[in-house]
Amino acid sequence: MPRPALRLAVELDGDGAHPAAWRRAAHAPGELLTPRRVARVAAAAENAGFTLVTLDDSILPPDSGAGPVGRIGAVERAAFVAASTSVVGVAPVLATTYAEPFHVSSQLASLDHVSAGRAGWVVGVEDDPAAARAWGRPVVEGAGALAREAHDGLRVVQDLWDSWEDDAVIRSVATSRYLDRKRLHAIDFTGETYSVKGPSIVPRPPQGRPVVLARPGLVPAGLVDVALVGGATPAETGEAAAAAGAPLAFAEIEVALDTPHETALERIADLERYAPWETRPDRLRYTGSAEGLVALLAELAAHVDGVRLWPLVLDEDLAVLSRLVLPELFVRRLAARPLPGTTLRTSLGLPRPAGRFATGTGTAAALVREETR
Repeated sequence: MPRPALRLAVELDGDGAHPAAWRRAAHAPGELLTPRRVARVAAAAENAGFTLVTLDDSILPPDSGAGPVGRIGAVERAAFVAASTSVVGVAPVLATTYAEPFHVSSQLASLDHVSAGRAGWVVGVEDDPAAARAWGRPVVEGAGALAREAHDGLRVVQDLWDSWEDDAVIRSVATSRYLDRKRLHAIDFTGETYSVKGPSIVPRPPQGRPVVLARPGLVPAGLVDVALVGGATPAETGEAAAAAGAPLAFAEIEVALDTPHETALERIADLERYAPWETRPDRLRYTGSAEGLVALLAELAAHVDGVRLWPLVLDEDLAVLSRLVLPELFVRRLAARPLPGTTLRTSLGLPRPAGRFATGTGTAAALVREETR
């Protein structure tokens, strides 16, 4: 049985995947952190047909001295993108290494409400000791401790989303009650480093839970909706996707495309004068024509459910993706556009999860019926 069409995501942080990408940007350097820039790039991605945009983040500035050393918080950018778009999903990176899970839960639930069910979450990790100093927290050291913090944080966040049942808010004029307190639940979580009572202060998100994306091995696959996989070759990426264990697997691909005036290699060479573009073992890298990228994605379509693209320079590569790559994928039915009025879960073919604390007693429905008599 053939796989469903690919879902397409794109990373929109900064000016591109290359640390010196800002030198080839179509805007003045001072415009990078402006609302106009954020809205323009997000609109281009939505109009092109991407299902999801992601926004990288850290409490620390970007680590390369070749580019900008500041960024607006990913959640704030995501909220702005959600308000200025209507179809594309929006997933900021948020780490729970030092951040309070209660705050992470509230931020993402609010984003899902603002976007009418288009929110996602890329689970991040803060492994630099400087992040602990920025938070004023003890350093979390070692892969095991970082994984434990990520696991506990994700578990608490999801439980907080479930701490309000779907029909907890009743807005009953007849009984002068806004909510049914019996449908709010304390999560009573106790971990190795903290405990959380709950419930959340934000009603359950429209999607039940925003879509969770994470690298394999960071947190248990059972807590993840989309595994972000990669490898040095398409074969390795396919093997990683098969082993991920999550409902969906997206391939991570850095792309540098030929433009009408320069080849991808010429563009890379221009940027390499300022900083190297380091290869990453957890991402594929494609360099060349739009036709070649379409062929690569057609090959990967047999092994993964989607891809997340990291363009070399957003202002240049996103234009080529919009004109030459995505239209060809749609014509060949290798990829699918998201439909207006759908949630991100629906666009990805994911079911809406039931609340972990749901009682199903129908109290809220009974109160609504009482009000309408």
